[in-house]
Amino acid sequence: MLEFLGTLGANIISLPGILGLALGMMTRRLWLGALMGGLVGVFETLIFAHGNFAGIGAVDLMISVVVGLCAGTVGSAIRIKGATV
Repeated sequence: MLEFLGTLGANIISLPGILGLALGMMTRRLWLGALMGGLVGVFETLIFAHGNFAGIGAVDLMISVVVGLCAGTVGSAIRIKGATV
């Protein structure tokens, strides 16, 4: 359980969370923000596995993609709400 929570927290404050949020704030389309955040999650996992697909754990990849999707969607929502104020 601690390993899962550590992986989740590390992804939130790492590239999928921060860069996914920033890329999501570049668009007003929720699906595009989520897509860009998810791609950041895939690339981040691949980079930290040194480009070796065999070194990627399925749980780590799933968590980073989900965090990227959520961060990108939140970034787009921030952009939409900020544009109406």
